[in-house]
Amino acid sequence: MKLPGMLRAGLKGSVPPADNDSRFLLDVHSRQLPGEDTMRRYGDDEDVDLVVVGAGAGGSVLAQRLARAGWRIVILEAGPFWHPDEDWVSDEAGSHELYWTQKRIIGGKDPIELGKNNSGRGVGGSMVHYAGYTPRFHPSDFATFSRDGVGFDWPISYDDLRPHYEQVERELPVAGQDWPWGYPHSYPFSPHPVSAAAAKLWKGARSNGIEMRVGPVGIVNGTFGNRPHCIYRGYCLQGCKVNAKASPYVTHLPDALAHGVEIRAGCMASRVELGQDGYADGVVYIDESTGTEHLQRARYVAVAGYSIETPRLLLNSASRRFPDGMCNDHDLVGRYVMVQGASQTAGRWPEELRMYKAPPPEISSEDFYETDPTRGFARGFSIQTVSPLPIGWAEHVLAAGHWGKAMREYMRDYNHWATIGVLNELLPHADNRVTLADETDRYGIPVARMDYSLSENDEKNIEYSTDVIRGILDAAGAQDVLTIHRYAHLIGGARMGSSPDDGVVDANQRSWAVPNLFLADGSVCPTQGSANPALTIMALASRLADRMASGEAMSDDPQVRAGRQGHQVEKRRLELPKRRRLSLHRHGPRR
Repeated sequence: MKLPGMLRAGLKGSVPPADNDSRFLLDVHSRQLPGEDTMRRYGDDEDVDLVVVGAGAGGSVLAQRLARAGWRIVILEAGPFWHPDEDWVSDEAGSHELYWTQKRIIGGKDPIELGKNNSGRGVGGSMVHYAGYTPRFHPSDFATFSRDGVGFDWPISYDDLRPHYEQVERELPVAGQDWPWGYPHSYPFSPHPVSAAAAKLWKGARSNGIEMRVGPVGIVNGTFGNRPHCIYRGYCLQGCKVNAKASPYVTHLPDALAHGVEIRAGCMASRVELGQDGYADGVVYIDESTGTEHLQRARYVAVAGYSIETPRLLLNSASRRFPDGMCNDHDLVGRYVMVQGASQTAGRWPEELRMYKAPPPEISSEDFYETDPTRGFARGFSIQTVSPLPIGWAEHVLAAGHWGKAMREYMRDYNHWATIGVLNELLPHADNRVTLADETDRYGIPVARMDYSLSENDEKNIEYSTDVIRGILDAAGAQDVLTIHRYAHLIGGARMGSSPDDGVVDANQRSWAVPNLFLADGSVCPTQGSANPALTIMALASRLADRMASGEAMSDDPQVRAGRQGHQVEKRRLELPKRRRLSLHRHGPRR
């Protein structure tokens, strides 16, 4: 017997949105993604409504939303279709396949390590191995230049994303205490219990006058459909074999497949094909299983490959119309890539704390998120507990200069340590960018090169924040302290702007240069805040889907395209080829 939706939700846990059944489509006896074997299959010669590049945070949400609106959709994913019962292991070294470890070249004054800490590969994207931390951006993040004289003002505001933050938080679902910072809000699930390690650090924070809260994490606390309670096994960054941690693999793709989306795994997008009329005809990709090249045609193209692969794909899609790369008329593609400073400081106590026996981000603070002129730099940072597993812990020990016998002693002492970290808002700069190297990969595609250098403001932010978390450990009575300086996350590279002069895409994430091309990932973010970007990427994709389904995202009205900065933009209308104007402005998919 099929139970009514509300009764079914009531029997299983929190009542979530009615337009996403992923939580019920999961199999309680298996961790595999339901629908892989039965999903709809389209032919390359079929013109689908939308082809999406990337099955991560942005691409998955966009596909799920539009599939529910009746769109015919194909997702191209470079990595594999995961089978968690076989592929995901409770082991750090055995989890490297989850990361994008294909060759990339790094440079600049402060080169950034790329891989496990900022890139994912495979169905579900990097959220498969993220820590589960899901804070929102602050309202100030959308207007840093107006407020603080640094960064860049988004063409949209916090209010544009707020309903989508709320919707995605119900879908994940997010657990945490009421949040007092930024735009104060609550979460759909109550906070997780706090471990002994987090309690130690919370005590130190309180002693120093720093307010902390539990969460927010996209990890089930209770039951949620067929997803179980977190069992605190400690392997969030290795793929959650319990299905308690949210990722598109469990939160959006089951529903997407049930509504006719096809996911083609092992298919590496090589370029966006441009038609003679200036529209994207589809995406050219290489099927790893056969080594053959294919073109998937579509009415619309959405690229969601994240801040390295999205600029790389656009730059490699050069043509007579775009000799320097697709949408790169104003030399903006690949520029303004950002990372976050992510220094971590660990402290030792006499008793065992076992910091890994909890969600990695247990408690956090945004007391230092906003600009405070007395600190000597613009913008700020957030604080959160973290819990490196033994190999990650070894990196901390090595960073402090310990080798041989000393290192072995620190490793044997692992269960006595607790770790706290920061996320610094590092500012966007044009020279921090992704370009194409001369070297090519196994597909014949030029390898991505990322150059990155810290500014003086960035360095001051990192130094100040490291002192703050060291002070927390001292106040908590730590016997020994180790600090490692590192970086996390990626954002930017194809930012949104109020005109073609300052953005690759408009306020609706639609390319200024190619009318039926959209970007649906973190590359569109002009600034990054001090919050992990996953929730914001999903919220942006949710907003984009709403506007594509209604047709508003296809509007040529200069005010609509420019967003909240529209009054500053000269009124001009993009002239579209007549033969495709009607299809571009249809509000729904072709029937």
